[in-house]
Amino acid sequence: MILAVENTTFPTMKIGLMSDTHGWVDPAVYEHFAGVDEIWHAGDAGNYDVITELETFKPLRAVWGNIDGFDVRKATKEYLFFMAGSKKVLLIHIGGYPGHYAPRAMELISSLNPDIFICGHSHIVKVMHDKARGMLCINPGAAGRTGIHKVMTLLRFSIEGDNIGDMEVIEFGARGGKPAQDY
Repeated sequence: MILAVENTTFPTMKIGLMSDTHGWVDPAVYEHFAGVDEIWHAGDAGNYDVITELETFKPLRAVWGNIDGFDVRKATKEYLFFMAGSKKVLLIHIGGYPGHYAPRAMELISSLNPDIFICGHSHIVKVMHDKARGMLCINPGAAGRTGIHKVMTLLRFSIEGDNIGDMEVIEFGARGGKPAQDY
């Protein structure tokens, strides 16, 4: 008897990644994320209006952050663990980076063993490979107009099966909502 083995293929997913909007979505986000399939928000939306505004635009996966109140926490979760292509993704707000993970993030990383670990909170863009864990760590920086960052940032990338590609850091304006040419 010959058994047929199904070849599992995954369509390319285009992801728009953001964090730390702190209650405001810059209109440039809609331009930069026009071609994405999903938006992932790594916490500190700042208010429920940000969640509903983004959900109206594109499918949204979002977690709550340390500044988010009851309304945002009711609409989101502390963390999300899901599949994107053949990759296991862990999304949480306070996470850290290789060698400096937050305790809760480390607990989840150890138990879930994600391929991609995404967090926000620091307002610092970071894309690093954790060699010890075989995991890509991503922080999109901050997309809001308040915080410690100088430039608002987003990330855009694609996942196709086992491949992560087309990673772009998008700087779209100075903190405070000034146009890019003003910083």
